[in-house]
Amino acid sequence: MADTDQGRVPTVIADDVHIVYRVNGGGGGRGSATAALSRIIRRRKGQTDRGVRKVHAVRGVSFTAYRGEAIGLIGTNGSGKSTLLRAIAGLLPTESGKVYTDGQPSLLGVNAALMSDLTGERNVILGGLAMGMDREEIKSRYQDIVDFSGINEKGDFISLPMRTYSSGMGARLRFAIAAAKQHDVLMIDEALATGDRKFQIRSEARIRELRKEAGTVFLVSHSNKSIRDTCDRVLWLEKGELLMDGPTDEVIAAYERETGK
Repeated sequence: MADTDQGRVPTVIADDVHIVYRVNGGGGGRGSATAALSRIIRRRKGQTDRGVRKVHAVRGVSFTAYRGEAIGLIGTNGSGKSTLLRAIAGLLPTESGKVYTDGQPSLLGVNAALMSDLTGERNVILGGLAMGMDREEIKSRYQDIVDFSGINEKGDFISLPMRTYSSGMGARLRFAIAAAKQHDVLMIDEALATGDRKFQIRSEARIRELRKEAGTVFLVSHSNKSIRDTCDRVLWLEKGELLMDGPTDEVIAAYERETGK
């Protein structure tokens, strides 16, 4: 999928993407299954479901990402950044418009699921297998993953269940597992906000390495410094709309002028 006009290879194309959430206004709890069944029956009969509220989370976003780019996503809370990443990863359907990807997109967030009752060691193995690594690859990279995460800097935590970890320790291990593999498209949602500055520096350096390995990296962060240190391009979203797409310094300067952040 080569871009013959610019000599670059596109990895993600978003073409007029709209994403709409439908939120049940009736509440949950007891009887919610009966209420859901009633809504399904009404829809099949062509009746309007008045209890559902629509939230237009992403509104007509279009862009093309290229191999070797690191792209930051900025915007105030609720601007649609994480929703857009989930759509690129194939986890959310579009209401209209299309997302095209070259290769397999991988989404890493601080809430990415690992097994809390299993040890860190077992989670490294399972996480590696889930990303498509074989056991020999995991074995060869295991110690690098542990060292990168810093889990064992204050004790043998890697042999303990993950439920004993702090949220920061868990997030660092998730990032270390994901960063151990080369990705066609890697999307990171706030992972660099966790941990101390030493871990953030390691994470930023690893993102630069992933770019050199011909992948594309998307980073959602509220830290403008992390975006500046790792990304060469920024998408600025507000209320689901793409306000600006351009070089990092230019877009962040405009964002800071507008928001004071």
